[in-house]
Amino acid sequence: MDNLIMNLGLLINATLVATPPLLLAAIGSSFSERSGVINLGIEGMMTMGAFAGAAIGLVVGNGWVAFLFGGLAGALLAVIHAIVCIQFQADQTIAGTAINFIGPGLALFLSKAIFKSTDTPPLSAAQKLPKMFDGVFEAGSFWGNVLNVYTVAYLVFIFAFIAWFVFYKTKFGAHLRAVGEHPEACESLGIDVYKVRYTCVILSGFMSGLGGAFVTLATINQFRPSVIVGQGFIAIAAVIFGKFSPGGAMKACLLFGFCGGVKSIITMSNVISPNLISMIPYVVTILALLLFSGKNHTPAANGKIFVKSK
Repeated sequence: MDNLIMNLGLLINATLVATPPLLLAAIGSSFSERSGVINLGIEGMMTMGAFAGAAIGLVVGNGWVAFLFGGLAGALLAVIHAIVCIQFQADQTIAGTAINFIGPGLALFLSKAIFKSTDTPPLSAAQKLPKMFDGVFEAGSFWGNVLNVYTVAYLVFIFAFIAWFVFYKTKFGAHLRAVGEHPEACESLGIDVYKVRYTCVILSGFMSGLGGAFVTLATINQFRPSVIVGQGFIAIAAVIFGKFSPGGAMKACLLFGFCGGVKSIITMSNVISPNLISMIPYVVTILALLLFSGKNHTPAANGKIFVKSK
């Protein structure tokens, strides 16, 4: 019984480590997609946020400041994506793919220029994000595993609630949902479609950057070229699986985070090949999309070019 409780605590802990980067990116992606702009550049924005988080953490020595700068780095790439897609009406899928090349490429270039290596030095405990109840519970105990986790691991659920509230309980949320369905009608009612879409795309980059920063400031403790390894695409899949809503995306991210937690627990046993274990989150993602994506309602104007009338 004790072993069962201990393993349950480890599984919850692993899930709370794997879920935050996915959920942060998925919340941001929900805003962009529902406003009518496809953002496939989530992966690149997360990678840039991961590097910025690690680099600023090493320089400043404050995890919260580094976390914020990770978000700003992602938002910077989102500004490029927004200008190209909204102002210049470029193909949104191609623009997002380009961001996925620019983000990692720029991160590696800066890492080599600043740290003379593709990997940044490891972060110390003082340079990382803080943990909740650090030292309060016995290390390795059930409550230690469940509660002595990084504060952001629980804050992300508050972010998801705030996103849901903005979506469905505010005027801005009503505008962004309407813009994603009928932008021409919104313009005729005096809603600035470009302003709403710019805001949502930049917000998606900021949240994705926060997700990337969490990986380096909490999970990995340093930036490496493969630090994100497809998490941006899993976040996009979570948005589709979650019917383009913050609440649905949160449920999907918990599922994918749980799979990531299972992967971590099984890896510790050394019974199954690590290569096979690493496939678990991606296989579940594909199955979820195959089984449920056809039942989702994609915003009518998602990915469609909107030209502002003179």
